[in-house]
Amino acid sequence: MSEMWTTAVAGAAAGLGVAMPLGAVGVLLIQEGMRDRRNAVAAAAAVAVVDLAYAATATALGPLVASALSGVEAWVRLVSAAVLTVIAVRGLWASRQPGDGSATVVTQAPGGALRTFTRFAALTLVNPTTALYFVALTTAQGASLSGGAAGAVFVAGVFVASFVWQQVLVAASGFTGARIGAKARAWTFRAGYGLVAVYAVKVALPLP
Repeated sequence: MSEMWTTAVAGAAAGLGVAMPLGAVGVLLIQEGMRDRRNAVAAAAAVAVVDLAYAATATALGPLVASALSGVEAWVRLVSAAVLTVIAVRGLWASRQPGDGSATVVTQAPGGALRTFTRFAALTLVNPTTALYFVALTTAQGASLSGGAAGAVFVAGVFVASFVWQQVLVAASGFTGARIGAKARAWTFRAGYGLVAVYAVKVALPLP
């Protein structure tokens, strides 16, 4: 049971690592929350569902890739750690330049909950960083996620953490009544990509 809790926490941390950085989709989600709470809840669910889909796909394929590369696991972990490090460094660098356009506000026409869900799912799907993040992470942890139960618990942790975070953004947008400032947005980048950097170190150790 303790191993499952550890896996669930790892999944939650991975979910927060990909969800917390407040980019363009996050800003659009906040805008949606200011306009229509019901549509915003649907939008937040869409983002979390796409994170779930990416995590599930990567969790299913990651152990297979790791198995095929049996004998060079340490080097696979180092490559995965390098990919995660690049993602973290790029994200942390972006947090130093909050006005670089990564979180540009885009006005979207209002629509029903289903239309909003579809729009936000599409916006999240086209983000290659999310897919790369989960592939690197799950490939490096192939052995620990090889069991069906462990993989399911990890993916569930990702989904719950992402879903809760997106709903927090929706709730916060109802109180702020205005665009989140550049400084607050930069701190979400630092927190989220900081988690990614921690994961990179965890994946890399022990060194070959």
